[in-house]
This record gives sequence, C-alpha cells and structure tokens, in this order.
Amino acid sequence: MKRLLLIGGAVLLAVMIGFGVGYREMQRPPDSIELAARAIYATTLNDLDGKAQSLAQWKGKVLVVNFWATWCPPCREEIPGFIKFQEKYRQNGVQFVGIAIDDRDKVRTFAAEVGINYPTLLGDFSAIELSRTSGNHLGGLPFTAILDRNGALVATKVGELSADKLEATIKPLL
Repeated sequence: MKRLLLIGGAVLLAVMIGFGVGYREMQRPPDSIELAARAIYATTLNDLDGKAQSLAQWKGKVLVVNFWATWCPPCREEIPGFIKFQEKYRQNGVQFVGIAIDDRDKVRTFAAEVGINYPTLLGDFSAIELSRTSGNHLGGLPFTAILDRNGALVATKVGELSADKLEATIKPLL
C-alpha cells in the first residue's frame, strides 16, 4: 500500500509539473529583458546550408524566434501554424526564425516535408543558453520569444504556442 501511494504521488507530481510547464500562458519576459533582447540580436548561427546568419539582420521587424527540435512532438505540431503566420504577416514586417536544436539532416528533411518558409538555423549549446537567457529557465522545447520592431522582448512562451495567443501577441506590434 505504501509503495502504491508513493508511485501515485510521483505520478501526480509529474502531471502537475507537466501541466505547469506545458500550459503556461504567454508571459512577460524576465526582469533582464533588455539583456535578453541584446543577446538574441548578438547571436549568429549557421543556416541549413552552413552559412552564418546573424539575428541582427531582422532588426526593425517583429521577430518571432522559435527554439525547436524534430524529436519534439509539440514543436512539430506548432510549426505548420508558424508557416501560415509567416505567409499571412510577412508583408506586415513579421519575421519568424526557427532555431533547431537538432541534427542538420533531420532538420533539413523535416523542413522540406512541411514546407518551412522562414529561416531555419542550427543551434548548439550556445542556442540553449540563449533560450535560457531569454526566459526559458527550464530549457524546455518548444520555446518562443517575440520581439517588437524596436528590438524589445515583449513575450515568451515555453511549450506549444497556440495560434490565438500568437495572433493576439503579434497584431498589436504591427
């Protein structure tokens, strides 16, 4: 009986932790939002062709930076929505950038399969640290950071970002 209670308690704790991480609402970024925004714009990562790309090239746009991986089911589920939003809001100065924490070949294959229409960069340990600096204290995926045209970090989300929340965040920034 004692063992059953212990197992039940562990399962309940895991569910509570999962619920808290996976379903967190869009939130204001950490206190060091200026530092986080500077870190994002100071980052340079390689694209799928091995060419260095600086995130600073998208200053002046509403920038949606999504950290993801092919092995992450919620990441794979939200990307088709990002593709639609990139198409819908491209002309309004919105730029999505995906930072994949994954193997180049797997990312290239997945990007081709789903038709990713925005830059996809390959991240390493420095990209994981960038996500933590930006407010992803648990290091979970997916993680999305949204910056306004002035380069201020305005929202972050750990876990899958719903289309409604994304649109509600982006529209006032246009």
